[in-house]
Amino acid sequence: MSPRLDEARTPNASSACPQGPTNSDSPAASAVPGPRASSASTTSTTPDSSGDGLEGLEGLPEIPPYAEIGALDARALSKTLFERLESLEEGTHEYAYVRNTLVELNLALVKFAASRFRSRSEPMEDIVQVGTIGLIKAIDRFELSRGVEFPTFAMPTIVGEIKRFFRDTSWSVRVPRRLQELRLELAKAGDELSQQLDRAPTVAELSERLGITTDEVVEGMSASNAYTASSLDAKPEEDDSEGALADRLGYEDHGLEGIEYVESLKPLIASLPSRDRMILSLRFVSNMTQSEIGEELGISQMHVSRLLSRTLVKLRKGLTLEE
Repeated sequence: MSPRLDEARTPNASSACPQGPTNSDSPAASAVPGPRASSASTTSTTPDSSGDGLEGLEGLPEIPPYAEIGALDARALSKTLFERLESLEEGTHEYAYVRNTLVELNLALVKFAASRFRSRSEPMEDIVQVGTIGLIKAIDRFELSRGVEFPTFAMPTIVGEIKRFFRDTSWSVRVPRRLQELRLELAKAGDELSQQLDRAPTVAELSERLGITTDEVVEGMSASNAYTASSLDAKPEEDDSEGALADRLGYEDHGLEGIEYVESLKPLIASLPSRDRMILSLRFVSNMTQSEIGEELGISQMHVSRLLSRTLVKLRKGLTLEE
């Protein structure tokens, strides 16, 4: 494990890092320069590396507590540490010490980037943690020879890591990455067309703007509904008198299952003789018994039974043929 960056490396050695509480959350590399620590870039020590595996770090500038390091000094220190990092072998204690120091020095970059997402529902601690992963990736990829300042190089990587975190975790329902990106494109195109047309764009207009099919537009709009989810028991707005969402959901109407058969039976019933239609109406609409139907039509109950059975068989065969 690498030694703490703010304590002496050996009991009898002159410390390369003055004693003091470590403040890993200090604005060491904030975009707004803080008070400069004059010793950060001028004082150097030759630490006694006996027993801690930190040979080869002679000549490094003394690193005061991170709370005392201003933005300009953090950049100067980072440049010196990057130069030393290039000369060290990856996997050694010296490499880990310099790399960890670079992370500590530039944590304020992460906090600055994370502050742009403070309005999100995720805890700020989680956003900072994800941004720190982006900072570590930027440190591992940075090359001094390109002549670019480290904050300029690191910020897109940090912000990209945070955005990737939101893209992968903020959807209520997991949808393909293609639909996630399509949602963003539809939102952007919709805003632009709304300003131009002074109304909400149609599916065809969005399709033409993005150069995709209308089916893809509909699919992307449907996927947008999976971005956030609401509880069925969520309380309504103060001015909403309709109650909770669960109270406004429709119920299952089992009568809908028979609509298909009713519509199919209509032409079949219309083709029946008038007496057969009358028997069906009296039996299944008026709920009369066969005896009552016989009395109504002046025929026997047995005759009504035969006519009704014959009619039902005829209708059943008609439905079977249609299917």
